[in-house]
Amino acid sequence: MSDLILHHYASSPFAEKTRLMFGLKGLAWQSVTVPMILPKPDVVALTGGYRRTPFLQIGADIYCDTALIADVLERRQPMPSLYPGAVAGQARLLAQWADSDLFWTALPYAMQPEGAKAVFAGAPPEALKAFAADRRAMSEGVPRPNGPDATAALTSHLQCLDAMLQDGRPWLLGNEPSIADVSVYHPLWFVSRAGPMAEILSPHTALKAWMERVAALGHGERTGKLDSTEAIAHAQASTPASARVTPGLGFNLGDPVTVAPSDYARDAVAGLLVGLDTHTVTLAREDERAGRVHVHFPRIRYTLRKEETRA
Repeated sequence: MSDLILHHYASSPFAEKTRLMFGLKGLAWQSVTVPMILPKPDVVALTGGYRRTPFLQIGADIYCDTALIADVLERRQPMPSLYPGAVAGQARLLAQWADSDLFWTALPYAMQPEGAKAVFAGAPPEALKAFAADRRAMSEGVPRPNGPDATAALTSHLQCLDAMLQDGRPWLLGNEPSIADVSVYHPLWFVSRAGPMAEILSPHTALKAWMERVAALGHGERTGKLDSTEAIAHAQASTPASARVTPGLGFNLGDPVTVAPSDYARDAVAGLLVGLDTHTVTLAREDERAGRVHVHFPRIRYTLRKEETRA
């Protein structure tokens, strides 16, 4: 049984990105389904308050954000690589653009009234209201284009992406799939599920053929399904991996700190600093159910602050 445990739900775009990373690498994994909206008490037991979906659990180590999850999977199984050869830097930069600019264009485009009806077909009105309220709070302060602006911007992005594929290359950066492909794919996957809003993809035939190739990567091997209490018990029975604080970065081992996303869903996680370098920050937390866990975050797009201690 694989020790990779993905906490996710089926319709999450970033979870789809992660599932495709499993597929690209041919990895086996276990599944825990998490709620789409707050409250998420079992998520909090593991993450300390990080609420985005998905996150990856390996024993008592919790990895937040798909950018970091990609690096964890790359270290675990270097081949096939998410960052192949000479295009590694380009792949990382294109993925960062897709996870921010492209995603925050595709989402408001897809969630215009007709698209939202398709995405939530059959859901009761109360569920729709609760989801809308949750996402308003989650994205507070994030600039979001209105319908016409989102349509114009997404059309422009699609034209550029389609043009990249006009030379016949199978993948965005050449002959091998990379983190760029799964990152660009997931916002467009969400659009493709938004009923009539998916029509915006139709003129871009090279891009649509590429989407079929990305989808064919699959989701790896889902070897089991756990409930959240089983995942928490697994963390409690495990020991976190060791970590190291690099000197000269303004923080010391054992500092009480908080980490929060700097763009959206800015819920802060508090803990003791046990790991830090220019790429990753790691907090140690104690939870009455999960025990001692290490929660890992990317350094980019996350704010790390020392907590003020009172005498």
